[in-house]
Amino acid sequence: MTGQPIGIIGAGAWGTALASVMAQNHEQVLLWALEPEVVAAVNAGKGNPLYLPDLALPSQVRATSDMAALADCSALLLVTPAQHLRKSLGQLPQTDAPLLLCSKGIEAGTQMLVSEIVAEQRPDNPLAVLSGPTFAHEVAAGKPTAITLACESEAMGKLLMRLVATPAFRPYWSDDVVGAEIGGAVKNVLAIGCGVVDGAGWG
Repeated sequence: MTGQPIGIIGAGAWGTALASVMAQNHEQVLLWALEPEVVAAVNAGKGNPLYLPDLALPSQVRATSDMAALADCSALLLVTPAQHLRKSLGQLPQTDAPLLLCSKGIEAGTQMLVSEIVAEQRPDNPLAVLSGPTFAHEVAAGKPTAITLACESEAMGKLLMRLVATPAFRPYWSDDVVGAEIGGAVKNVLAIGCGVVDGAGWG
């Protein structure tokens, strides 16, 4: 385990599942949540009843609603929705920590990818993308998961892989940042379409 905390911005189901995984490698995991009731529940040892009620979070996971608390983290996993990412970055304290993008999508209006938003707002921070397909409840349950970690620098990719990998959560490096983002976003659209077809009884 590493002594320096790792930070996760966004305490939805995916952010909470990632917090549980990161606790296997890190003595401290700081989970930033917008909702005060989520912060209170996590810090009271009750997990995240709002978004992932069946998950008992490890004791290393602490929640906060103060972005400034993330200033000393070794890396920051950004799990806020694409449409709110710009606002979150504006509140983030100055840090040279690598930023690992775990949300998918294209910003409405600007049509920018999440990596482009980060590159514009935080040009000096190392940047990588973590992309599935994954399911939060399966990752939280410790089921084997293979995931793409995409960044231009192989050296940075290997560093981040060591930070986030566990025996059941296995990242594989790619230098195709845009491909990882587009693939992750398109996958969601296709999954919704498949669900509609299945729900209509068309197989």
